[in-house]
Amino acid sequence: MDKIRHAPSLQALQALVEVARCGSFTSAAQKLCLTQSAISRQIQQLESHFKVALFIRTSRSLRLTPEGEQVLASARSILEQLQTLEERLAPQKRPFRIRLHVSLAVRWLLPRLSDFYLRHPEVSLAIETVATEVVEPASDSDAYVVYLPQPSSAADCLTLFEETLVPVCSPNLAHAPRSIDELQRFALLHRSADRQAWIEWLAANEGKPLEDYRHIPFNLDELALDAAARGLGVAVTDMTLAAESIERGVLVVPFGEPLKTGGVYSLCPQPSAASHPAFAGVMQWFADQVEHAAD
Repeated sequence: MDKIRHAPSLQALQALVEVARCGSFTSAAQKLCLTQSAISRQIQQLESHFKVALFIRTSRSLRLTPEGEQVLASARSILEQLQTLEERLAPQKRPFRIRLHVSLAVRWLLPRLSDFYLRHPEVSLAIETVATEVVEPASDSDAYVVYLPQPSSAADCLTLFEETLVPVCSPNLAHAPRSIDELQRFALLHRSADRQAWIEWLAANEGKPLEDYRHIPFNLDELALDAAARGLGVAVTDMTLAAESIERGVLVVPFGEPLKTGGVYSLCPQPSAASHPAFAGVMQWFADQVEHAAD
């Protein structure tokens, strides 16, 4: 019971997490706005409490002992749980956090954000972008936008738009292709490593096998579209993501019909999001964007 009553301080646990992250007492001290000696004392308190060494120190390196790894895992869990609890009990003190792919943030959300803040000046959105092809839900987000091969059956997931693939290129591309047969003269710009967008579009339009074309691969729609605008070749992307660039004349659709893949981009809230005061307003704003696009 004495051990429980005299549990390690949260400051010491935080110091351990920061030292492990930085790999340096000095850097951790700077991060936490403390002296190096204060950080050292907090680590010593933990070592005294658990009666084990947490770090192996040499003149050139600092690494956790096996026991230190165990204490670190618990420290991270405790701090994360406390932060989650604080945010759940006082959500009005933090922004509504949305996690989505960087290309979707740049091409779809950012052009609309001014409208959101005009309608909800009292609400702050925290936009977290990821560059991975799959957007995984995160415990520290309130909602996330994800690509789904088909619409979700979940009642609280809102379909923002259906995926519709089109080829795009610069209006200044010399001798731009006007048919599928002319496409072989140009590099295909890919938005993902799996090249799936071009595979689907070529198959639907009776194109040649993928190996019969030249390729320039990227891992983001944003990069592929920028490369297309610079005249490096022809990209296939979602019509909605390219819409603003097409309207501004930066990109054109040289030929071909839009291809609906059946996939959708959906906004899915986390179960805890409903407790945030801005939840209803945020979800309604996204629903309004969907309705406006359908008009």
